[in-house]
Amino acid sequence: MTRYYATTRTPVGPFTTVVDADGAVLASGWTTDVGELTRLAKVTGTAERRDDVGPATKAVLSYLDGDLTAVEAVPVRQHSGGEFLNHAWEVLREVPAGAPVTYSEFAVRAGRPAAVRAAAQACARNAAALFVPCHRVLRLDGTLGGFRWGLPVKRWLLDFEAAAQPEYGLASI
Repeated sequence: MTRYYATTRTPVGPFTTVVDADGAVLASGWTTDVGELTRLAKVTGTAERRDDVGPATKAVLSYLDGDLTAVEAVPVRQHSGGEFLNHAWEVLREVPAGAPVTYSEFAVRAGRPAAVRAAAQACARNAAALFVPCHRVLRLDGTLGGFRWGLPVKRWLLDFEAAAQPEYGLASI
């Protein structure tokens, strides 16, 4: 299977996106290590470097320019092996920028209110950062919790989204 990747500069470091031949995002994150991303995504084979990977790169650049919904239109194809994880990742894509939820709220939205740990695992196993915005999930007390790409990146994303969505008033999270 043909795969491509491109790295985009962001204010918090390089962001690499791996896509399949039809442009669906397989993996993405704040790294230049394509091998790390493909292992995380559980895909085999190599990926060919490109200057950009079409709509995915355009969406990242538009997001950074303030169009926080740009990444929503890009298809994502994660391989989890689990029905709940696939569903949870789709639910995450519906959490609006500037309006983070708690892990408990995320579990409720995913249809399993008692499965808070499973909801947290969905965030931890998410291979398509930004396109599946697990950074929008917080601990019950409003603190950041974990993020594969580091808490400074998560903090920047939440602050950036809050500043672009002032109606939510979340800049102090």
